[in-house]
Amino acid sequence: MAPSSSSGLTFKLHPLVMLNISDHFTRVKTQLNPPAASCATGNGSSNADATVLQNPRVYGCVIGLQRGRTVEIFNSFELLFDPTTDTLDRSFLEKKQELYKKVFPDFYVLGWYSTGSDATESDMHIHKALMDINESPVYVLLNPAINHAQKDLPVTIYESEFHVIDGVPQSIFVHTSYTIETVEAERISVDHVAHLKPSDGGSAATQLAAHLTGIHSAIKMLNSRIRVLYQYIVAMQKGDIPCDNALLRQVSSLLRSLPAAESEKFHENFLMEYNDKLLMSYLAMITNCTSNMNEVVDKFNTAYDKHSRRGGGRNVFM
Repeated sequence: MAPSSSSGLTFKLHPLVMLNISDHFTRVKTQLNPPAASCATGNGSSNADATVLQNPRVYGCVIGLQRGRTVEIFNSFELLFDPTTDTLDRSFLEKKQELYKKVFPDFYVLGWYSTGSDATESDMHIHKALMDINESPVYVLLNPAINHAQKDLPVTIYESEFHVIDGVPQSIFVHTSYTIETVEAERISVDHVAHLKPSDGGSAATQLAAHLTGIHSAIKMLNSRIRVLYQYIVAMQKGDIPCDNALLRQVSSLLRSLPAAESEKFHENFLMEYNDKLLMSYLAMITNCTSNMNEVVDKFNTAYDKHSRRGGGRNVFM
């Protein structure tokens, strides 16, 4: 396991970067394993080739800003990788960097990303190759393997540091901590992705039924727990079980955290807000009536003006 970083930098990672890496990996994996060919297994393929097809590695650059000791990773873009030489396509990188510089003039290349379970020795060669763009690049590694027991995000950020190993100074990867930073647009996008239509062709009614079923289960569980708590307190009040003051304090604290809908201050604020809403509704109705009245007057004046031109010189209305 890689040691922890000692640089003192604070890293902030935006969800867009994780979505981009995940999308990149999913597209490459789908292209290497098309649905038509997924059912057929080649007898001549080796286990290593099968592993590569199931877990291909993807590569790209991460861009963002550094303000003092805070590094904020906002976005990323894909890169071309040559597996025969274990190098990135430099001309493609420079072209993409130039294009992104026109759209995001304040962003610059902070490092690169890839997929895998852990950093390898070949990753250090790619890492060193990017040091002419950024002298201290960061390495964002996404683990695409699904681990239901893992509660943390499968994303690791590495820095490179020089450590003396067996008397020889070497550049190694070190772990660094990070926090998730979001803006409003990203929160909306993540919420949209979380509510996408399922790929199995499920209809909107099916999604609504599943959503309502989940809400019903949550309310049912809440009701059962409240009922158990109520029966426990009633039994305590009757003296069937000993009194637990700590539990009573917790219940009292829970009840005090609920909104007090019967207090005088609540009624005062409620009536004030209710009157404000009614006033806004009345003003909207008056404005609408005034607009309709103006429209009627304009039509009347136009029609009466034509009539007066035919019949003689009477003044128009209003």
